[in-house]
Amino acid sequence: MAQIPSANTARPSTSSGNVFTNKQGRSSPVLKPAALKTEVPSSGAPFHSPRKDSSLTPSPAVSHRSSFAENLRNYPPSPRTSRTQSFSGQALTDLLMTPQSKATGEDARFKGKDWRTIQVQDIIDPAETRFVELDTTIEDTTKLLIKSGAPNVVLIRESTKTKTAIGTFDYSDLNAYLLLVLGLSQPDELAQELAERARSGEAIPLRDVNEHLGAREQPEFLAHTAYLTSAMQTLGSGSHRVIICKEGTSEAIGVLSQLRLVRFFWDNHQNFAATESLYACSLQELGLGAKQVLAINGDKPLADALRLMHNEGISSIPVLDSQRNVVGNISHVDVRLLTDTSSIPLLSSSCIHFISVILSERGMWDGKDSYPVFYVTPVSTLAHTVSKLCATRSHRMWIVQPPSPSASVPPSPGLHTATAPLSVANSSTHLPAPAVHLATPAKHGQGAEMTPGPPFTSLTPGVSISAAQIPGASLSGRLSGVVSLTDVLNLYARVSGLSPADPEEMRMRRRRSSSNSSRPNMDSVRASAEYMRGSGELDRSSSQSSRHKVS
Repeated sequence: MAQIPSANTARPSTSSGNVFTNKQGRSSPVLKPAALKTEVPSSGAPFHSPRKDSSLTPSPAVSHRSSFAENLRNYPPSPRTSRTQSFSGQALTDLLMTPQSKATGEDARFKGKDWRTIQVQDIIDPAETRFVELDTTIEDTTKLLIKSGAPNVVLIRESTKTKTAIGTFDYSDLNAYLLLVLGLSQPDELAQELAERARSGEAIPLRDVNEHLGAREQPEFLAHTAYLTSAMQTLGSGSHRVIICKEGTSEAIGVLSQLRLVRFFWDNHQNFAATESLYACSLQELGLGAKQVLAINGDKPLADALRLMHNEGISSIPVLDSQRNVVGNISHVDVRLLTDTSSIPLLSSSCIHFISVILSERGMWDGKDSYPVFYVTPVSTLAHTVSKLCATRSHRMWIVQPPSPSASVPPSPGLHTATAPLSVANSSTHLPAPAVHLATPAKHGQGAEMTPGPPFTSLTPGVSISAAQIPGASLSGRLSGVVSLTDVLNLYARVSGLSPADPEEMRMRRRRSSSNSSRPNMDSVRASAEYMRGSGELDRSSSQSSRHKVS
């Protein structure tokens, strides 16, 4: 978990170096949620480990070791760049695609119980309930959201005197605010005024911006004594979370998310006969997975991916190469890496470059050379799919056609391959499929060869992006569908005798609401770009603040 700097962090008083921070000398620190320098290198140089910035000069007490220290100045290349593979291509593919045995998280309280008799209060954690007030600034709200972690939402209340939740703020809202400030979206006539206030350094309270972030999911509520059947009915119909209130009152005491409910069933699956038999079945056999998928090509600017997620009301998007192979995943949670002004150049960099930043950040904090796998195949079992959803804390898994048995496996790349600049052409992709229930309406006058709606372009883009640029990407396969937590919970509900609403109705409603947002004001876009690029004080502040990012 990234650490938030203390309020005593030193920084220039002339500028905060942050799009959320008051330009005048406010006491709150520069927002550095990832505590990581994520700006695009000006020379295309690769990212370096922070230890390379530390001094290697030996102390006088150990001067006899100076030659050893001198030898350490130039680090040898990582053996990972040239080592041979321990597995063949087919063996490694099988390892990724085959369900693995799971460590049980079974709770003895639920052994032998019918899940329909369990109350929601039994599976929520009241400590995960975090509040902000309408007068809380966007900056402070963002810091609390990032610092708190699961369930990735904070509740909004009128004041500290009440615990009645009147709204929520999550990473989708943070993405919407970032796009608004940079002039990349204009949901209403007041958006430009709010953007100008934010760019001038004014501290913006939630009260002023809460109604100007575009379409948002309306919160659902349940009493803490309600049974899980009620939660399953709601979450299986497409709602992402439910606010749990003390029975007979409006006092919020918890949040139950789709992921928490799916994890509960997975950890205790041996106790629940109604759903236990499903886990051995494949997605194909269960009929799970939508065929119509929104995606973006890896060469497209990151700003396009953020706008696409915002406009379509989705929380993540697959990144593809020119052959529609999945090379990565961008989630709205990754927006936390963009809240520092020094990271703004990433918006114009490619999606593949941003994925390398995500992997670098994860490796630096997790301390291991690993990457999450966000895909399954049509023949993957439900057990395999659910275990991946829980392990990666994702809302969805991309369904891909399995790679050929003869697929070659390149050596594990070093840091330089994950961050090397790419030179590619265009374009974002909207996968064609017979189903049309998720399609975006085509704009008038578009040719037949064009996919519907911006920022989509030709279905046969002439780009060349190497899947080997991203660790593990060459093992993924061509994108063919998507399966989400909503699909899993909807299945659980139906086999248990419940009647959840069609989740497609919720998705369509969310899309229609999002499409009502206005196009970005181009004058505002140019103004924000000039503000971010041209302020010498801002650059100096960002440069100084970056020194405090890694401890």
